Amino acid sequence: MSLLRTVFLMFALTVLFMAVGYALAGPTGILIALGISIATHIWSYWASDSIVLRMHGAIEVDETAAPEYYGIVRTLSQNAGLPMPRVCIMNNPQPNAFATGRNPAHAAVCATTGLLEMLAPEEVSGVLAHELAHVKNRDTLTMAMAATISGAISMLANFSLFFGSRRDARAPLSPMLGLLVALAAPFAAMLIQMAISRSREYVADEEGSRISKHPLWLASALRKLESARGRIRNATAEAHPASAHMFIVNPLTGRGTDSLFITHPSTENRIARLEEIARRMGEPIGDATPSGRAGGALPSIGVGDVATDPRGPAAQGQTGRGPWG
Repeated sequence: MSLLRTVFLMFALTVLFMAVGYALAGPTGILIALGISIATHIWSYWASDSIVLRMHGAIEVDETAAPEYYGIVRTLSQNAGLPMPRVCIMNNPQPNAFATGRNPAHAAVCATTGLLEMLAPEEVSGVLAHELAHVKNRDTLTMAMAATISGAISMLANFSLFFGSRRDARAPLSPMLGLLVALAAPFAAMLIQMAISRSREYVADEEGSRISKHPLWLASALRKLESARGRIRNATAEAHPASAHMFIVNPLTGRGTDSLFITHPSTENRIARLEEIARRMGEPIGDATPSGRAGGALPSIGVGDVATDPRGPAAQGQTGRGPWG
């Protein structure tokens, strides 16, 4: 059902693009906007992992710097039948995580320092299994395609706004109606794009449960992440709200207009689904709270050094151990 929903939403985006292009500029404008948008987003897709990691100030760590964190990713990758992704850390107090990369061979998973400090090892495993499910399901490709079409719609609308007086004579709408379409179309495209994101979260929750073999680990983590999300600000996500759909929970605090644009399904609904999955797998609901201690799989060089020097502990001559290693 989720796959059919995603296909339907992608089709809706495509139809919206075609309709907007024809209404605003006739066949000429649609071809120009489509060509420019495809070229731009192909480049973005191929470099998506580097772009996103740099946007959020994330750095790559190895097994020496973050042994338990790295080990969890390696074990889960083996469970999922995936190649080992790049393992990254984002110096941010809000507990959250995301995956990026155009395919499993070029993937990266990234957890914030807040997540690694706040969650127990089992909960970290649940979160990272969810992110690896996105990689396995190639959701990064799906979202890149959705972003491409949405970008084309926005570009076409902007083209109409700036060059409305030179619209194609074959365009069927009056200038006033064309202006209304130009203003409304990007918003509609964004809503469809976010609906695609929400549908993929449920699929990743279920696939992640199979990877970790313990759906209640993720359920427990989601409770903590949702509680902390509204209290702890994610500065880079607030500065780049277009990347909010990538995180396991919405990183935006809702203090501004961004709260109107819901990129994730209800956390309560996700937890309820995970508990149902646990019942089907025979996992007692009483095991929802992991017994492991909280404390982050942080690099041994310390949080401040993680944020400032991507070369790792050897480059800085530090050998102190972190709380997970």
